[in-house]
Amino acid sequence: MFFGITDLWTYVIGAFLIILMPGPNSLLVLATAARDGVRKGYRAAAGVFVGDTVLMVLSAAGVASLLKSHPLLFAIVKYAGAVYLGWIGLQMLRAAWRAWRAPKTEVAAGPAEEPGQAIAAADGRNGDPFRRALLISLLNPKAILFFVSFFIQFVDPSYSSPALSFLILGAILQFFSISYLSVLIFGGTFLATQFRRRRKLSAGMTSTVGALFLGFGAKLATASLA
Repeated sequence: MFFGITDLWTYVIGAFLIILMPGPNSLLVLATAARDGVRKGYRAAAGVFVGDTVLMVLSAAGVASLLKSHPLLFAIVKYAGAVYLGWIGLQMLRAAWRAWRAPKTEVAAGPAEEPGQAIAAADGRNGDPFRRALLISLLNPKAILFFVSFFIQFVDPSYSSPALSFLILGAILQFFSISYLSVLIFGGTFLATQFRRRRKLSAGMTSTVGALFLGFGAKLATASLA
């Protein structure tokens, strides 16, 4: 046992696989990097990092119990998050349709709107990627319940300092998260070059990402406390 953590390596493998699962925040980081480059991509990644850290702290502080005992509070946060994700998705589909139907003369004048540009349009043209990522994280009450249910499996209830166990588990998860997001950021800058050269590829990618955001919103809207 390591600082009250049982089956540490099982947790490490599980945390690694969980981080690899696609989600709205990782997609946001990728699209932001594709639009605005590495620096803005890391601003979005910082929003993910801060948001997830806040959720982990809230989980350890017992907010999960509050959400379970107040279904109305859970529903308010859940539907707010679903609407925000759906709004982003619709804006991206709109942008893809405009880019696809744009006359060739208009395309020659400038590149087609990329996924990151459509995301920015959903939150103001000069929206801060840090704020967008932070909002997506915090408007997901299901994540708090997930952190509790996942972490608790690896914490020895008899350990005298369970907060330290939660801290270590959270640090491991965040290490994997920032490593994975870094890969997405540098991959996004490569995709940006391809998007600028191919209008239909850009429109197709934007519509795909928009549909995924709509799916994320629908999934969150139908999430339950169970």
